[in-house]
Amino acid sequence: MKLIIQIPCYNEADTLHVALDHLPKQIDGIDQIEVLVVNDGSRDDTVKVAREWGVNHIVSFKQNKGLARGFMAGVDACLHLGADIIVNTDADDQYCGDDIEKLVRPILDEQADIVIGERPIDETEHFSRRKKLFQHLGSWVVRVASNSDIPDAPSGFRAYSKEAALRLNVVNDYTYTLETIIQAGWNRTPMTSVPVRTNPELRPSRLFSSMARYMKRSTGVILRSFAMYKPMRFFGIIGSVFFGAGLLLGIRFVILAITTGSGSGHIQSLILCAALLMIGVQIFIAGVQADIISDNRKLLEDVQYRVRKLECGQKAEKTEE
Repeated sequence: MKLIIQIPCYNEADTLHVALDHLPKQIDGIDQIEVLVVNDGSRDDTVKVAREWGVNHIVSFKQNKGLARGFMAGVDACLHLGADIIVNTDADDQYCGDDIEKLVRPILDEQADIVIGERPIDETEHFSRRKKLFQHLGSWVVRVASNSDIPDAPSGFRAYSKEAALRLNVVNDYTYTLETIIQAGWNRTPMTSVPVRTNPELRPSRLFSSMARYMKRSTGVILRSFAMYKPMRFFGIIGSVFFGAGLLLGIRFVILAITTGSGSGHIQSLILCAALLMIGVQIFIAGVQADIISDNRKLLEDVQYRVRKLECGQKAEKTEE
């Protein structure tokens, strides 16, 4: 059983060695542990620090491509290197390295294919009260959107089995954390969470410059992911709002016409009713079209899964030779 711990990095020369020093050297049930660093266009000595420490593998981008692309590049590299389990952690040593064993245990026990570390958000001192509130709110929204029960959706401390990693897809350029949970939830991938510990903050987060900007971008990721994996439900909810409003106005017009004997004074409501009903129907039609496209996406994902599995199998055979 081979475990590869991947660490996405962008200018992490000052903290990377701390995170690396805290990684486990041995885990019961794991035969081999390797470390892979994804250098996302760093302009400092991140790569030098990784090499001096003795990192097994380094994937480098010539320029910064963002957390989501770096994460997927690392997953792809880990699969081609023959990983049976992939653990993702941060280069700023936010998560306790000893808890990696807790992350991989449900996978080793064949209880889950994805395990997400649940941080003690309310007890984390460097999280402001506002940030704690938004973390809980965001996780609740993701639980609703993904039909799952993951309590800490933004957590980047997570483990994937080979089977789950082969099926991973991230289409947004911002972050992988939210989209992958929504994808796994609707694809019914076995997923769970375990409580993990965090370390004192070594540097401020680089994922967002402000909480408002983070919430705005995260909302966009959640809505897009929900529309992608459950388009009929997404467009159905929006279409129902417009159609329902138009229907209520139509009923109001009929009642007024009957009670007053004339509806001539409410023609504007009738026009608005017709417009809302047409908008609602058009949104429903868009939902049907999106649902058909979603079925095609599922077929393409299955083809991608089979191609990835074939490529990784051939790569493993060459490595053994």
